[in-house]
Amino acid sequence: MTDSSQLSRRGREAVFSRDVFESRIEAARALMAERAIDDLIVTGPENIFYLTGQQTPGYYTFQALLLPVDGEPRFIVRGLEEMNFRANTFLEGIEAYDDGTDPLALLVDLVGRGGANRRIAIDKRGWFLPIATYDLLRDKLGELKDGAGLVETLRAVKSADEIACLERAAGYVDAGMAAGMAAVRAGASENDLVAAMMEAAIRAGSEYLGMEPLVSSGERTGVPHGTWRRRKLAAGEPAFLEMAASHNRYHAVAMRSAWLGTPPDRARRMMDTCQEALDAALAALKPGNTCADAHNAAQRVIDRDGFTDNYRKRTGYSVGISFAPDWGEFQVASLYANVDRVLEPGMVFHIPPALRDYGVFTVGVSETVVVTADGHRVLGRTPRDMQIVGA
Repeated sequence: MTDSSQLSRRGREAVFSRDVFESRIEAARALMAERAIDDLIVTGPENIFYLTGQQTPGYYTFQALLLPVDGEPRFIVRGLEEMNFRANTFLEGIEAYDDGTDPLALLVDLVGRGGANRRIAIDKRGWFLPIATYDLLRDKLGELKDGAGLVETLRAVKSADEIACLERAAGYVDAGMAAGMAAVRAGASENDLVAAMMEAAIRAGSEYLGMEPLVSSGERTGVPHGTWRRRKLAAGEPAFLEMAASHNRYHAVAMRSAWLGTPPDRARRMMDTCQEALDAALAALKPGNTCADAHNAAQRVIDRDGFTDNYRKRTGYSVGISFAPDWGEFQVASLYANVDRVLEPGMVFHIPPALRDYGVFTVGVSETVVVTADGHRVLGRTPRDMQIVGA
């Protein structure tokens, strides 16, 4: 049995050391000073985790980090989450509220204690800032500068420790994808595939995910972002599998394709194009190139082969810290046309070229990849070829 002193020890479940989180806060403060921000209100769970280590599925209740450019940070959190916060973080400044307290009034009061004429910013474009909350804070606090992108700028380039977490997550994905592909057979249901994938990934070490697997079969594969619905696989049909896994909230992802029997020629050609587009994007994924360069390299292959209308999307997106509803970091960086963000060593992307004959089938393949000093490194080990079952 764990004694009470162990349970009360601050930071006992923290993902990284106190020094790591303190250095992240100081880096955020440096950007705040550059942008003339005195107080930053952080509400997104990913940014909160990056700066403090706080992680909980209970972010559906209001939580916020009040980070002054100098002085002690304060964290507002529901009382039920207080022990969770103490376990995951090293911060001393906690403001726990009970279920009968208005947490926004508490936040306004804390900001007011900093004095008059404070230049306040909030991450306006986050998913977890309701309009009503923003309007109330603006009414009480006056002008709110846009703090969106400030912490995300710091999250773009991963440290060696963060990359190690992503490598572990990629290993869990490999285990899950191997189990899912092994479950592809006539008569199996989409649920059977997902059950195999998730059991294997979780047994390998994965925590809960930012988004559910995307698994479908037959004509359902031709619908983007289709999820499993008990449908049974039949001979002559495709199966589409995409999943993430998480290690310390860091997510890696993979997409693979299978076909029960001999695929039609169009599906084979599309799959060949996806493979070549992935290789082209990987070749362009190196320091000094831009996010657009990697996208454009893949897009040229797709356009050349006549599948432009079957693509219609970005080539990749940053991955790292995620909470539901997504396994990616769309706020951090995307590989897409006209995105002139220069690639740097330590950036990590999921690159998923997929081609759809809409309403008929989808094929695709992907990798989670880290940018290195001289190019890139693929984190997963799952074979990329379309799996042909029972041909």
